[in-house]
Amino acid sequence: MENIKAYVQQHKDRFINELIELLKIPSVSADTAYSHDVFETADAVKASLEKAGCDFVEICDTPGYPIVYGEKIIDPSLPTVLVYGHYDVQPPDPMELWTSPPFEPVIKKTEIHPEGAIFARGSCDDKGQMYMHVKALEYMVQSNTLPCNVKFMIEGEEEIGSKSLSWFVERNQEKLKNDVILISDTGMISNQQPSITTGLRGLSYVEVEVTGPNRDLHSGLYGGAVANPINVLAKMIASLHDENNHITIPGFYDNVAELSLEERAEMAKAPFNLENYKKALDLNDVYGESGYVTNERNSIRPTLDVNGIWGGYTGEGAKTVIASKAFAKISMRLVPNQDWEEITELFTKHFTSLAPAGVTVKVKPHHGGQGYVTPTNSIGYKAANMAYTETFGVPAIPVRSGGSIPIVALFEKELKSKTILMGFGLDSDAIHSPNEHFGIFNYLKGIETIPLFYKYFVELSK
Repeated sequence: MENIKAYVQQHKDRFINELIELLKIPSVSADTAYSHDVFETADAVKASLEKAGCDFVEICDTPGYPIVYGEKIIDPSLPTVLVYGHYDVQPPDPMELWTSPPFEPVIKKTEIHPEGAIFARGSCDDKGQMYMHVKALEYMVQSNTLPCNVKFMIEGEEEIGSKSLSWFVERNQEKLKNDVILISDTGMISNQQPSITTGLRGLSYVEVEVTGPNRDLHSGLYGGAVANPINVLAKMIASLHDENNHITIPGFYDNVAELSLEERAEMAKAPFNLENYKKALDLNDVYGESGYVTNERNSIRPTLDVNGIWGGYTGEGAKTVIASKAFAKISMRLVPNQDWEEITELFTKHFTSLAPAGVTVKVKPHHGGQGYVTPTNSIGYKAANMAYTETFGVPAIPVRSGGSIPIVALFEKELKSKTILMGFGLDSDAIHSPNEHFGIFNYLKGIETIPLFYKYFVELSK
C-alpha cells in the first residue's frame, strides 16, 4: 500500500493536469453541436489507455458514438476484470449559474474539499472517476503488480441512455468476456466513510406534447374560449401525484419490490444528518412520499419528476399569447421488478387519458433501463470492501443509490457478470448541475484504492 501512496504523491500533479486536459473537451453527447468534441474525447481516451500500458486499444464504431476498447492480457488462465466508464458529459446549462466556465477547469477549495476540487463539467461524472482506473492501471504496469487481466470499455453515450452499448455488447460477447465488471460512476457517503452501491434504480424517460389551437392566439380575444395547452399540461402533471405524493398511474406500483423492516433498519445504519442535508440544499423542509424517510424516498422507492417544461412566450417583457403547444420532459426512477418498458406503456396510456376535450396529447419515449441489486456476499463485493477498508481505515457500508446506470442490468443479462460499483464521488459534487466538481482527495484516493481491488479479487478467486 505504501508503494501506491508514494507513486500517487510523486505523480499527483501530472495526474491532475492530465484530467484537466481531458475535461477541457466539451464531450456533450446530447447536443450534436458537440459531435466533433465527443469523437476527439474518444481519441484522447484511446491515447491515455495506450500510455497507461494496455497492449491493445481500439476505437470501435457503433451506430452512434464510438466505444473505446482496451486490454492487457497477462495470462488467459487468470481472472479478468472489465472496467466500464463513459467519456461523454451532461450539457452544461444553465451557463449563467456556473461560477467558472464549465469547460475551463479550475481548482477551488471548499468546506468539504479543503485540499481543493476540480470544477468542470464531467469532473465527477464520469471523466474523473473513469480516469482513476486508467491511472491505477499505469501504476500496476509500472510497478509490475498487475495480478490479472484487465479490459476497458469506455463509451460515449451514457448521458443519452447508452443507445449503442447494447448493440456493441451483443456483438462482442467473447471480446468482453470477464469474471467481474468494475464501475466508478457512483458516490460514497463521505471522505471518512466509504460505501459500496449495491442497488440502482431503473429509469423511464419520456417527453410529452400537448397541442391546442393550430397557432398561437391573442389571450384577450381567445382567452376563456379555447383550451390553453400550458394550463392543461400543468393540471395533467399535477394529477400524477396524490396528496401523499403517491404516483397515481394505475398499475405503477404492481411490481414494486418492498423491503422488509429488517432491511430498512439496516439501511438506516448509514450516517445521515437531516439538518445538514437541508442546509446543504437551502431547504426549510424535505418533501416526498408519505411513510418513508429521505434515504428511502431517494433509493428504494419509485419516483416521477418533471425535468423540464416549456411553451408560449418566455422572453423579456410581456406577450399576451395562448400557446399552440406545451411540452414537458418527465423521468420516472424505478425500483427492482419494475420493467421500464411496461412503465412507459402505463404512463402513456394514463397520461393520454387525462387530456380534456380541446387538446391532443403525444408521448414520446426517449430511453430507459432496469433497476439492479448486487449481492453483498460475492467475491467482487468482498474484494471492494477489503480495498476500501485498507485505504480508508474503516469498512464500507452497503447502500442503495437513487441514480440509474441501466447498462448494469444489460451486462448481467448479456455477459452473465456481476458488477461492482466502487464510487468515489460525494452527493455535494453537483453532478448534472452547474458547478460540478470532484475532490482532489477523492480522485487520488480512488487511484490508491483500485489496485487493491485487483489484488484482493485475485486472492479471493483462488
